[in-house]
Amino acid sequence: MTAEMVAPAWMHEQITAEEYESWSEEQCAGIEIVDGMVVVSPNASKRHNRLARILANALDAAAGPEWNADTYFDVRLQDVPLTNRRPDVVVYRADTIDITPTRPEHVLLVAEVVSPGSETTDRIVKVDQYAKAGIGFYWRIEQAATGVPLVYTYVLDPATKIYRDGDVFTGVLKVAAPFPVEIDLGQV
Repeated sequence: MTAEMVAPAWMHEQITAEEYESWSEEQCAGIEIVDGMVVVSPNASKRHNRLARILANALDAAAGPEWNADTYFDVRLQDVPLTNRRPDVVVYRADTIDITPTRPEHVLLVAEVVSPGSETTDRIVKVDQYAKAGIGFYWRIEQAATGVPLVYTYVLDPATKIYRDGDVFTGVLKVAAPFPVEIDLGQV
């Protein structure tokens, strides 16, 4: 094993919110922090990125002036131990655009595009974390072999902090909540 193959020391120690905030954008790119530990995310495919961008653009257009939809930035789910997730798409209150870190109370919806290697995390772990943080809506997009994505929607039960199943869409996503939107995901 060469020196280049050994992970840096910071990948083996719990990271505090203060330490993470001192890192550069380059150091934070491609990672999430879960229970204080660095989790490296593999690079997403072009198809994955395109699907996230199409979804974010459509949600941004439908959201009106009170909400923004963007891709690829941290949502601070908890401070101790530090948990930062980087959803593929985030719909958040427009008046919080300059507030860092983005907190669950700023967020209306998170969407994750499932990629090879992220199935368990996107289907089980993140669902639980986003629900416990109080984020109202979670969408999981599965990239089917046919090229037509499946979109699974979930709505938070605020009393139990558990998501209940919503609708499942193939190709065209047409929902009324959290705001009316119709998105043709067709052959991405």
